[in-house]
Amino acid sequence: MPKVLRIINRLNLGGPTYNAAYLTKYLEPEFETLLVAGQKLESEGCSKYILDDLGIRPIIIPEMKREINLFDDYKAYIKIKKLIREFEPDVVHTHASKAGFIGRLAAINSNVPVIVHTFHGHVFHSYFGKLKTSFFKFIERYLASKTTKIITLSEKQEQEICDEHKICSKDKSNIVPLGFDLNRFSENVDDKRISFRQQYNIKDDEMAIGIIGRLVPVKNHTLFIDSLIETKKKTAKKLKSFIIGDGEDKESIINYAKMNGLSVSYQEEKNENAELVFTSWITEIDTALAGLDVIAMTSNNEGTPVSLIEAQAAGKPIVTTNVGGVENIVIPNRSAFVCPPHDANCFSDCLVKLTNPELRQSMGASGKNFGVEKFHFSRLTSDIRQLYYNLLNPVENRFNSAMPNPLSRSKI
Repeated sequence: MPKVLRIINRLNLGGPTYNAAYLTKYLEPEFETLLVAGQKLESEGCSKYILDDLGIRPIIIPEMKREINLFDDYKAYIKIKKLIREFEPDVVHTHASKAGFIGRLAAINSNVPVIVHTFHGHVFHSYFGKLKTSFFKFIERYLASKTTKIITLSEKQEQEICDEHKICSKDKSNIVPLGFDLNRFSENVDDKRISFRQQYNIKDDEMAIGIIGRLVPVKNHTLFIDSLIETKKKTAKKLKSFIIGDGEDKESIINYAKMNGLSVSYQEEKNENAELVFTSWITEIDTALAGLDVIAMTSNNEGTPVSLIEAQAAGKPIVTTNVGGVENIVIPNRSAFVCPPHDANCFSDCLVKLTNPELRQSMGASGKNFGVEKFHFSRLTSDIRQLYYNLLNPVENRFNSAMPNPLSRSKI
């Protein structure tokens, strides 16, 4: 039985944890997988419950953190090398940037036969200055040259990684979209909707708009607030908005909303009639999505936003900025309105359109059918299972005789 050492940045809420968890659980019994994770930030929601529900016990390396720290990073590198020596994996598969750096370096220097890395996003714009970004690109190009296969999550992301930033050639890249257990977004929807709307005092005639994710600069929550202010000017429809998540920018976002005249509710300052509610993290996101009417995303940079996949599975229309792989995971003008980054006027115009309940219903139905079909975890595990066999047995693998390899240019 081939062995896989799977390494993920940290167990914070988001797509990488789901991706790593489902692959760890559902590649059995063909592959034996050991999951390793770094330490999440205190401000981030914890996703360990996802692993607990699947009966997965990861090895946590506290020194592998988001921030660069040469001492901690070296200790994490030594620990991963030790795990490689003891576990003797046939495949080391890393997920996201820090795990990709430390894990691949350890695998390269341990002569692991197959090394795979998944870009769940990238930091090549909207994160750092030009010099620091150039340094990260240099490192990623070196690691990619020693990596057996690079996985991107969408056609757009592959174009950015391969063509725009030239991290690797397309011959080394495979597109494998994320996969999730989306059934919960269709279960007990009416009860969940009532529960959420009662908890947050949402009136029947109010349209509830939500944005889900970390409260960090790259998510550009100021655009969300600017768009809400513009929307108020353009419609008489009653609105109630929600920022679901937490992070380093929380205080500044609250202050920005107050400064621009929005009434705000958050943990330290409750106001059940507020226009904008900060909920912090909500682990039962299916309940929140049932209660909301429209999902927004205002990011400057994304890989494959999980919140938009889940929104479609819940049958909710979307307004989003056109960044990263967004256009590959929604149906523009059918399941989502897609706006240029930083364009509050376009964003607010789209929110005004969605005050029409019939339009919300039709767009939600289109997204639900699309999302469930394209992003179920069974498709993800099938794609990765075949990829591993192809890489471990490049000449004679058990799939090649029966079918061509769709991963060479798989599309959504």
